[in-house]
Amino acid sequence: MAWTQTDVDRLKAAIASGTRSVAYADKVVQYQDITSMMTALTAMLAEVAGPASSGSRSTYAGFSRD
Repeated sequence: MAWTQTDVDRLKAAIASGTRSVAYADKVVQYQDITSMMTALTAMLAEVAGPASSGSRSTYAGFSRD
């Protein structure tokens, strides 16, 4: 399933309110506990962010006294 920012927002709201069930599209998911909700949130955030944020790129300047 492709997660959206709306799905992320719904799960965050459920976590904040203490509710363990969340509706996504035509389904209702009942989570066991806060740990499973946080695990799902982490996966959702990674998918919504896309591949550009999955790794970091660093550039270093080089100097020479020639």
